[in-house]
Amino acid sequence: MEVHAHLIILGLHQDARLRNLVVNVYSKCRCFGYARKLLDESPEPDLISWSALISGYSQNGLGQEAISAFREMHSLGVKCNEFAFPSVFKACTLTNDFRLGKQVHGTVVVTGFENDEFVLNSMVVLYAKCGEIADSTRIFDAIPRRTVVSWNALLNCYAKSGYMVDARLVFNVIPEKDLIAWNAVISGHSHNGEDVEAVSLFPLMYGEGVGVNQTTLSTVLKSIASLQASHICRQMHALSLKSGFEYNNYIVNGLVDAYGKCGQSEDASRVFKESQTSDLLAFTSMITVYSQDGQGEEALKLYLEMQSQGIKPDAFVYSSLFNACASLSAYEQAKQVHVQVLKLGFIIDIFAGNSLVNSYAKCGSIDDAERAFREIPERSIVSWSAMIGGMAQHGHGRLALQMFNEMLKEGVAPNHITLVSVLCACNHAGLVTDAKRYFSSMEELFSVQPMEEHYACMIDILGRAGKLDEAMELVNTMPYEANAAVWGALLGAARIHKNVDLGSKAAEMLINLEPEKSGTHILLANIYASAGMWDGVAKIRKVMKDSNVKKEPGMSWMEIKDKVHTFIVGDRSHPRGKEIYAKLEELSEPLRKAGYVPMVETDLHDVEEREKAKLLYHHSEKLAVAFGLIATPPGAPIRVKKNLRICLDCHTAIKLVSKIASREIIVRDINRFHHFRDGLCSCGDYW
Repeated sequence: MEVHAHLIILGLHQDARLRNLVVNVYSKCRCFGYARKLLDESPEPDLISWSALISGYSQNGLGQEAISAFREMHSLGVKCNEFAFPSVFKACTLTNDFRLGKQVHGTVVVTGFENDEFVLNSMVVLYAKCGEIADSTRIFDAIPRRTVVSWNALLNCYAKSGYMVDARLVFNVIPEKDLIAWNAVISGHSHNGEDVEAVSLFPLMYGEGVGVNQTTLSTVLKSIASLQASHICRQMHALSLKSGFEYNNYIVNGLVDAYGKCGQSEDASRVFKESQTSDLLAFTSMITVYSQDGQGEEALKLYLEMQSQGIKPDAFVYSSLFNACASLSAYEQAKQVHVQVLKLGFIIDIFAGNSLVNSYAKCGSIDDAERAFREIPERSIVSWSAMIGGMAQHGHGRLALQMFNEMLKEGVAPNHITLVSVLCACNHAGLVTDAKRYFSSMEELFSVQPMEEHYACMIDILGRAGKLDEAMELVNTMPYEANAAVWGALLGAARIHKNVDLGSKAAEMLINLEPEKSGTHILLANIYASAGMWDGVAKIRKVMKDSNVKKEPGMSWMEIKDKVHTFIVGDRSHPRGKEIYAKLEELSEPLRKAGYVPMVETDLHDVEEREKAKLLYHHSEKLAVAFGLIATPPGAPIRVKKNLRICLDCHTAIKLVSKIASREIIVRDINRFHHFRDGLCSCGDYW
């Protein structure tokens, strides 16, 4: 701008050659307003000025602006040359305007530039990106002197169109492979989901000494994330630092995403903090990592930090925030985020909408989930699956199946996740016949082959219904080796139906598969206890002690006014601990009159029965419910989350409390939601 000012002062700004140079500089500096103004003020703008402007637009991704400038230039009678045509073809590529591209191709032939290698190279790229592989190859064959640029153009052609076998053949015959060629073939593999090939090519490229750039590193990191290859991620991190990309936003975001997908959330957090990036993409990546890793509180904190920096969130951020609220069962915070989404108009976004449905469902409010579901303008299979799965988890099995039929009527085909939810709905509602029908017709009706999850669901359904022989027959005939989910289902069925033999076998298999988990030992001990086999209970205790297997402590928590309150059995550390225990004492007599008797046989502590009864009465979920009764307004629902399965004694007691206190009590355990209302539970005691 200073040089331009000097030209005006010296009276040289009317010189056509100098004016063209200034237009070119302004275009390359993205100052298109100044470039266009100079062009408009020129008495007769020539091809050089027009070419500079069109090239500037194209090089900066402004394809539509480049095409508009080309049309205007053409209307003024200014003809293109071999230097302008490539920019026009690039603009057509950017805008996918294949029709105009073919018209310009005709102009190239008419004006005699059909043998120019630069023009032909740009046409190869245009036809390739428009999916016209045959025409692209034909033009390549017509190039008289093929350079590296020509070969690279044919390689962007095959790779971007998904023809990776042909792309590799071209790549292998390129005489001198430069960075563009390596990037093209690596990106092609990555884009087509061939992540192993993309990652394995990188060390070969690096060994050739051609160097790396932002495109190389970000593409390889994307494939590493898909492969969840944490050891390679660390190597790429070191190389990024060595190559001076530690503050490059694209590389930082790639590293955060890759570390997150590899389950290395601490490394992802360190990269994010050390880079000191403050753009939307970086915050979105890190919030997503926290959300996927179950660190909902960290995700929400980072969202607040992002807002404090004045960064405006987009729909993807809110999608991750809803997932964070779901992992915390943070109903109030989900509602607050929902309000923000409504204000910003993101509720029509399908990703945010689907996450909102999932969030409300996992926060215990299936009614809010259904309202959010109905507001999604174009419901995808993800939307339907989230709603059907939510209804199943909340014990509304028949409603879930009705919704499944509604989905089919709308022409939406189910996938394997939807059908898992359908089988779960049948399971929670005890609909054995329906489950058999859906399971046996999956492949025929929906072209979905039963997977391990479907077999596990079906075995659980049969087992819970007491059809233990059928369940074992399915285990023995299924095309998969029985995993922990299958043996866990059989162990649960053995507990329900007091089948000691099946329980012992299932427990033995589970202990071999998951020796560190205490739940198996506890369930088997309960089976022995319910059958009066106290020697077996003692044996289990000894095995746990000798093997140093620790019983995972039961924890319950609930959210009130944006604060999470946590409880463990017998804990008195809560600020309102005295009031909580006073409320439990107050409930003891009404519970006794309602028929509650502590199920001391379910407690495996080696203490007297009176002490067992006391421990049962002070279980974490009972403490949480008592706190909810004193900390929330009369009549308000009480929402509790537990890290383990709700115990049978607590299930019985909370059913009675819901009637005594006239409250709906919603407990989310590791398996499902229990809606206690007026002395009944949504699970129908099929828990």
